[in-house]
Amino acid sequence: MPRAIICILDSVGIGGAPDAADFGDAGSNTVLHIAQKCAEGLCDIAGVRSGPLNVPNLDNLGLGAAVELSCGIIPPGMKNHPSAGVWGVGRQVSIGKDTPSGHWEIAGLPVPFEWGYFPDIVPAFPQDMIEAIIEEAGLPGILGDKHASGTEIIEELGEEQIRTGKPIFYTSADSVLQIAVHEEKFGLQKLYDLCQLVFKHTEPMKIGRVIARPFSGDSAHNFTRTGNRRDFAIDPPGELLLDRAKAAGRQVYGIGKISDIYAGRGVTHKIKATGNMNLFDSTLEAMEMAADGALIMTNFVDFDSEFGHRRDVAGYANALEEFDRRIPELISRMLPDDLLLFSADHGNDPTAPGTDHTREQIPILMFSPKFALLPDPAPKSIGLRVSFSDIGQSISKWLGLSQGRNGTSFF
Repeated sequence: MPRAIICILDSVGIGGAPDAADFGDAGSNTVLHIAQKCAEGLCDIAGVRSGPLNVPNLDNLGLGAAVELSCGIIPPGMKNHPSAGVWGVGRQVSIGKDTPSGHWEIAGLPVPFEWGYFPDIVPAFPQDMIEAIIEEAGLPGILGDKHASGTEIIEELGEEQIRTGKPIFYTSADSVLQIAVHEEKFGLQKLYDLCQLVFKHTEPMKIGRVIARPFSGDSAHNFTRTGNRRDFAIDPPGELLLDRAKAAGRQVYGIGKISDIYAGRGVTHKIKATGNMNLFDSTLEAMEMAADGALIMTNFVDFDSEFGHRRDVAGYANALEEFDRRIPELISRMLPDDLLLFSADHGNDPTAPGTDHTREQIPILMFSPKFALLPDPAPKSIGLRVSFSDIGQSISKWLGLSQGRNGTSFF
């Protein structure tokens, strides 16, 4: 029985979204702009990487061709004639450029409503809501109360958080409220309990997630976010690919923040890991454990959180190259009828102004040993897909599951 492995390269968009200007993202293109900066010699990291962007495995599966289809330009150093697999471009119909919108739509559920957002003013949060949270949680108050970068606000307010016991509340252009505290001095379970309480206030406002952001260290010079992040997310209001797989008795491995994004829905095996390479290791381990008919889904978050939001073009390029070098390990562990799919959930162009996600189309890159047995084994294009839901519908068909309500299968 076939298995499917979905690797979501968080924020690895390829531009071309026709409505990008509506989101303030006209011209954004994560992969293209990184490749261009590398070709200009602006992404060299001494002793780590230099020169043009080098992602031959992703390119062989169609990354360069997908970028060209999406925006009309072949990235420097890539080609428009892939040598393996099936490739295409996904266009989003959900009204958002956030993590839940992209992931829900990939799983066959375009977001049927507009998310709520907090204004970019100070204070950012409704004061009656904050007062109620402070009273209910017995807090001495809060810090932050504004739009901010997670790493920057911890550096700014982390020492005061430790000294006063006041948690740091902040948000961004996404539909999110994030809470940062020192993991040991505030307490991890206390943070989770606080986030759960806050979520009860934000859910009616259609705020997508409340995120626990624990950090460690003893001063602003060495504060570091730990791997114990947890997302408290709105429950998807409809059936997901993961639901159908679980209902059919299949194993569903949710690796990284997958289970949190889907509010735990459909996941039978939850695996937490921190860092792209650890997430890659966990994916390989899941492939060794997974039974016939299993669905494995991993979110590789570092592209977004460590490099996109921080506008670190060189770091983003290096992360793509690190990931690319390990793709043969995934392919070598595939069974004859497994399907491996690489995609993304949105963009986060590190050359764009600000620190937020960018509205972009996404690559859809697929490989299976079974492709070689087709009458015409040459690489094929599935073209431009009008919804990310086509991914979920296609995985359903590959796994022999019932079809969902949204999307059209590639196969």
